[in-house]
Amino acid sequence: MALRFRLNNGLTVIFEEQHAAKVVAFEIWVKAGSADERPDQAGLAHLHEHMLFKGTERRGPGEMAHILESLGGEVNAWTSFDQTVYHVVMASQFAQQGLDVLGDAVRHPAFNREELAREIEVVCEEIKRSEDSPSRRASRQLFSSRYHTHPYHRPVIGWEETVRGFTREKVMEFYLRHYTPDNMVLVACGDITEPRLRGWAEEVLGGAWGRTYAGPVTRAAEPPVTAPRVDVKEEDVKEVYLNLAFAIPPVDHPDSPALDLLATLLGQGDASRLSLEVKRKRSLVNHVHAYAYTPKDAGLFALSLTCPPATALEALELSTATLLQIRGLPAPAEELATLKALVEAEAVYQRETVQGLARKLGFYETGVGGIEAEARYYEKVAALTPQKLVEVAQRYLNLDRAILTAIVPNGSGLTADALSHALERAVARPLEALPERRLAKPSEARPLSLSVARSSSAPPSGIIVERLASGATVLVREERTAPLFAVRAAYLGGLRYETEANNGLTALLCRMMTRGTVEHDAEQISHQVDELAGSLSAAQGRNTVGMRGEFLSRHFDRAFSLFAECLSAPAFPEAELTRERGLLLQDIHTRDDKPSGLAFELFARTLFTRHPYRMPSQGDTASVERLTSAQLAAYHAQFMDPSQLTLCVVGDVRAEEVLERAREAFGRSRTGASPVPTVEQEPGWTGPRFAKRTLDRAQSHLVMGFPGVTLTSPLRHPLDVLSTVLSGQGGRLFLELRDKRSMAYSVSSFTLEGLDPGYFAVYMGTSPEKVAAAVEGIRAELIRVRDELIPEPELARARQHLIGTHEIGLQRNGARAGLLALDHIYGLGESTFLHYAEEVGRVTAAEVQAAAKQVIDFERCAQVVVGP
Repeated sequence: MALRFRLNNGLTVIFEEQHAAKVVAFEIWVKAGSADERPDQAGLAHLHEHMLFKGTERRGPGEMAHILESLGGEVNAWTSFDQTVYHVVMASQFAQQGLDVLGDAVRHPAFNREELAREIEVVCEEIKRSEDSPSRRASRQLFSSRYHTHPYHRPVIGWEETVRGFTREKVMEFYLRHYTPDNMVLVACGDITEPRLRGWAEEVLGGAWGRTYAGPVTRAAEPPVTAPRVDVKEEDVKEVYLNLAFAIPPVDHPDSPALDLLATLLGQGDASRLSLEVKRKRSLVNHVHAYAYTPKDAGLFALSLTCPPATALEALELSTATLLQIRGLPAPAEELATLKALVEAEAVYQRETVQGLARKLGFYETGVGGIEAEARYYEKVAALTPQKLVEVAQRYLNLDRAILTAIVPNGSGLTADALSHALERAVARPLEALPERRLAKPSEARPLSLSVARSSSAPPSGIIVERLASGATVLVREERTAPLFAVRAAYLGGLRYETEANNGLTALLCRMMTRGTVEHDAEQISHQVDELAGSLSAAQGRNTVGMRGEFLSRHFDRAFSLFAECLSAPAFPEAELTRERGLLLQDIHTRDDKPSGLAFELFARTLFTRHPYRMPSQGDTASVERLTSAQLAAYHAQFMDPSQLTLCVVGDVRAEEVLERAREAFGRSRTGASPVPTVEQEPGWTGPRFAKRTLDRAQSHLVMGFPGVTLTSPLRHPLDVLSTVLSGQGGRLFLELRDKRSMAYSVSSFTLEGLDPGYFAVYMGTSPEKVAAAVEGIRAELIRVRDELIPEPELARARQHLIGTHEIGLQRNGARAGLLALDHIYGLGESTFLHYAEEVGRVTAAEVQAAAKQVIDFERCAQVVVGP
């Protein structure tokens, strides 16, 4: 149970003790965001988010991130319209140091003039990056159409012209105005006690700050929307980005819970009405989503669609008709019960990580009037009736006050008039009866054998391992920290088993695994997943293919049965295949709208010339168009037989029950293990390779990399350490190229291993005129890390950061289940993840340099650029 106390200076502290993992999260919420800026200050709140990590009175630029990463922590921040938030997640043994660094950042920032000038350049690179994203441009278009007077019409990040005009005096003015203890909230969650927190908080954030809060800024009132608004822009995009929105009240309004449920009903999840009607049944859109955005001031309810130009008018008409349906017909009680269960379950899932819990508590305390509002929210959700949802929909979702925005491809002919006429046709359509929910019958309860097979074992790791008669391996780890469980299935395969002729096969296969079985169709499966308040999906990797699910533990029996059915008996129906193949082809067609992804695809094609790793995971248009359901069924029979399965369940389960269910579902082989296909290996190198893809965008995207190592290589952990030395906010690339030279907003290194050698690479997004300097800067850092031993303090920071982030990442059942399954199937050992800290902790500077010397060879280098 969360509690609240205040320091002597008025700073509020929200605290919830949780000992499921030896991890703690601290967040400092400043109750000021971009909506608290004057027009000439657009982007100033966001710039503060950057500048508070650029040095304090006692710590230099980069030193805060360096300290936190050396303690294994993660540090970051975000800015919204209404708040700015700074957060740290780290091992609880270092909690006091983490809070000290975070408190120092918000209380004693230096705002050095030279650092400010450099960070302004970085923010301008971030602005350019956002300009290259059609979805972000579409979001800005929507908000500028919804809000004409209120400051929500301005982008949080600001505009380049305003950001370049900021001076230290302007920065200080905003800081002194808003960063006061009585306008801030410290949220602490995790493995810490209240007495310790009270003492640390008073020491770090208590006492007189020399200023008090002058009260909230008066925000310009937004006039009511009294008539339809339509804004259509033609741009160089591959698909249409549509938003249909309506003005709604702020977060603390009594109607907010109903609006949240309406958004869930309409467009959240595969079983939502828009997903079923517009995407699944009619194949009119690639993506559809509904949401109720309820900030501090009046918000918006929106339907968001992306679709091919040819189907845009019909998609908009049908989506609008579906919207009008919820205004006229009450939702069935069964559907409403499912919606309520989904909302309530989300609260349980949020508690899996301390950072998720901290974010929720901070939101309620700063944005909804206090942490007590959470309980009131769920009470209101529970009290909602079908008729109440209709009343709320009729109150706000009126087309005579609709806001319609669209970004459309050049020459598409999709004008404002054409889109407006689609809305008119939706109004003229007769109100259709609600479609009957096609539900799967609940599995009948069956008596379970509670005996564990003699072949099962429970080593000190707590992992029970059983080899089934079929050859399948089952791993179970009981953990009672939350009423949840995760299940993962893995088979060798994925991209590594594909060829140019069938590239994209496993991507399409994974889309189809939950799209119909021998017993249930896609709609029934989607509805059942929602009823179980869980998630279920198949996943393709470079070396594996499999399925993942997460559910409330009270639904174990039904959830496991559904998981097993989709995994073992997908039907690959032709109608679903046609639909999913079309969606996959559209995703392939729109790759140009995601230039950073294009850069990595070009890099793979350049680094690898024969190995399947060279191919895009989604496939290419020609290969995907040729794929048939017979091919999917053949792959499933050949490479996804129980004899090849690794199954892992982690969470609030009984191992005996899991093993019994696994024996029933996967204890018999269907066809036996198939031979592993021959995977073509790479030839030798004859010199460096270069490639360029011209794309008219604001930024260029650079990837430089080298052949890497396998998952079982002794160089794997040294390369992890090397990458960490280079990456992160305390890493060399970040400090040299971002902090000191302001070349980029985003720069990082990657090491990617596989069953065959992967790669080690560096990525940077930067302005086109900076590419040459960026290449030289990256090369210089790579040469330095190859030719010089890393100093022990820097090495220790990298090792501890890897260990800390590994532990932080293991908070979720799903993360632990995934690692267990993959480590086993790769032959690394079931408990490998439990010994990661020991392995990384033993890495020496000599081993890192040896790995760098082996990998960083500029005669075996692939360098690619995507941009103007």
